[in-house]
Amino acid sequence: MHPSDRRNTGQRLPIAALALLAAGLAACSSSAPAARDTFAVWDPYPQFAAESDWAKTIDKCGAEAGVKIQRQAFDTTDLTNKVLLAAQQRTAPQVLVVDNPVVSTLAEAGVLRPISEAGLDASAAAPNLVSAGTLNGQTYGTPIGANTLALYYNKAVLTAAGVDPASIKDWASLDAALAKVKAAGKKGITFSAIGTEEGTFQFLPWFWGSGAALTDLASTQAVGALELWKSWLDKGYAPNSVIGNTQTTSWQEFATGDYAFAENGTWQLQNAKKTGFEYGVIAIPGRTGGTAPAPTGGEFVTVPVQDDKATETTAGKIATCLTSPDRVLAADTALTYVSAVPSVQQHQIAAMPELKVWVDAVQNAKGRTGDNLGTRYPRISQPLWGAVQAALTGAKTPADALKEAQATAAAAK
Repeated sequence: MHPSDRRNTGQRLPIAALALLAAGLAACSSSAPAARDTFAVWDPYPQFAAESDWAKTIDKCGAEAGVKIQRQAFDTTDLTNKVLLAAQQRTAPQVLVVDNPVVSTLAEAGVLRPISEAGLDASAAAPNLVSAGTLNGQTYGTPIGANTLALYYNKAVLTAAGVDPASIKDWASLDAALAKVKAAGKKGITFSAIGTEEGTFQFLPWFWGSGAALTDLASTQAVGALELWKSWLDKGYAPNSVIGNTQTTSWQEFATGDYAFAENGTWQLQNAKKTGFEYGVIAIPGRTGGTAPAPTGGEFVTVPVQDDKATETTAGKIATCLTSPDRVLAADTALTYVSAVPSVQQHQIAAMPELKVWVDAVQNAKGRTGDNLGTRYPRISQPLWGAVQAALTGAKTPADALKEAQATAAAAK
């Protein structure tokens, strides 16, 4: 998941609209069109122009499949809505690159072909990443790459506080480090707790790192995670601004050089090199140790339903090319992603050793729609970020806020 100014994490389409769309798709005639020589590829990367490595990779994959590519790039929210409308009008693109939480929404609407029917192969990708595109036992795309969250740190601030970042292995040692930072007159940690999907995205490593599950927002473990965040505000380890911070604004706070830590993602690596101070990265620790599972960001390459099998077969070849190990390294480098393919991850580490922390984080990451949550995820995420807001503002205790969130999520099933 990139910051909100680059992409959103997908919007839930109302169930009634899904039903109408599915009915409309089923009602389409089966008449086969003439063979096409131009294939449409839609993606959520408007920041990449025609001369970019990403666009060139798409063109090469089209050429190998014997067709020309007509690429269109949209903001993620626009892309989701346009695809749903296009599918209803039988004008869906032949290949679609879409944010991973949206895959289950489009699959449930009947927009996407399962990879078993489209000729795609996700076997080279890491299973924990593939799970984000799986619904009811069927997989509907192949991950092109992933990003996730970790903790950036300011080396000078930690040195001044007498903190060795290698000593941070669990919540207790992180808390102790933050106490030392504050005692040294420095600022502790900044993150995004805004009342949007970005807030949930940033809370999930602590939520999952406590042992909590999205099917029970009010568990003892979940309450412990929210109490941790609340305690940071109460003790002055984190600023009250986190309540309204996006991932971009929290990064801007860290870039001032005043903070010891910032929770953020791979997409800030280039910005980290421009801060003017030495930085490092450590994994987000689990409550009792180890690396906390962080949510996966990133897109899937999918094949929307077409009017004839031949078109879908060619689309499958293009999609396979885009996610093949020999192509994906250049694409993932352009997209600032950790590859979904373990062998390619090792090439990335060889080229940029600082990516090892991120590769480890991706290997421990979880899909937000995993555990077969599918389109239920947005109905869980929204009350969860509401609970975080209520607890951090002091409107409710963490336990009460999460109890109400669980009731809301259960009622929305």
